[in-house]
Amino acid sequence: MAVVLPFDPVAEVSAAPSIEGIVTLVRADMERVNALILSRTGSDVTMIPEVAQHLISSGGKRLRPMLTLATADLCGYQGEGDVKLAASVEFMHTATLLHDDVVDDSEMRRGKLAARMLWGNEASVLVGDFLLGQAFRMMIEVGNLTALDILSTAAVVIAEGEVAQLAAAKNTATSEDDYLAVIRGKTAELFAAACEVGPVLAGRPKLEQAACRSYGMNLGIAFQLIDDALDYGGSGADLGKNVGDDFREGKITLPIVLAFRRGDEEERAFWRRCLERGEIAEGDLERAIALLAGHKTIADTVERARHYGAMAKDALGIFPAGPTRSALIDVVDFCVSRAH
Repeated sequence: MAVVLPFDPVAEVSAAPSIEGIVTLVRADMERVNALILSRTGSDVTMIPEVAQHLISSGGKRLRPMLTLATADLCGYQGEGDVKLAASVEFMHTATLLHDDVVDDSEMRRGKLAARMLWGNEASVLVGDFLLGQAFRMMIEVGNLTALDILSTAAVVIAEGEVAQLAAAKNTATSEDDYLAVIRGKTAELFAAACEVGPVLAGRPKLEQAACRSYGMNLGIAFQLIDDALDYGGSGADLGKNVGDDFREGKITLPIVLAFRRGDEEERAFWRRCLERGEIAEGDLERAIALLAGHKTIADTVERARHYGAMAKDALGIFPAGPTRSALIDVVDFCVSRAH
């Protein structure tokens, strides 16, 4: 039985942060995005829609495509291209999840059995490839070369981030800077690209494009850091996977990086045994959680997430106040508040 750690209660707010603002703002366009996603997962090869829909329909918030639509709205875009690019972003995200579950040998995804557990690793990888292909087809249909460059570059950076994470796996010598570089690539880059293409479609100046990219990048880093904290201090319902999966998979995340640095030699030997050699005995997860609590690494990881969240909000300062900017700020508060 995993121990659930209380997070440091800082800056209590009167109402729980919510993404309802952005959901309401983009509802009509998200209906079109969802219809497009459904149509583009169709194939005469019956396994393709089965595998794709298993994950696509499993309750994800679709935050990344909503960010594409919202930043396009923030910049006054009036065309149709944002819907196709939003669907492309969601397909890219879904493809990476299918691939990640194979790499990580994951059993659960969004509270359901991972696709690889039902159809096998080969099908998961190949359907992920199919979705990436469909994403690029839609980007081409939009016909904006700058947006295509941003999203195709993101695909490369995400793959590099995943390989970097694989190289860092089980390596307790990983530094905080090394780890932040990994999550910028594997997680934050897609947030950044999803936000940057909105002002690009709208033909807005570089200043606004850079601001939206900065918002997405810092939001993505904050989002991943909270995920790292939740793996040791959350619940299965929060995660959609098993608490402690990162520990069992030997993943070196920020709470571990900090605990390894702050611990004594006996504690570092424990981390090496569990994470580098994979020799995990009964009670080791509980001990790991206790060590993280003793060194306050969960609370410090959350505090770092708040820092990146604040930078995301600051990036929006060049835009006039209004419902869209407020909704994007609420997204930051919601992502960070998941730790409570």
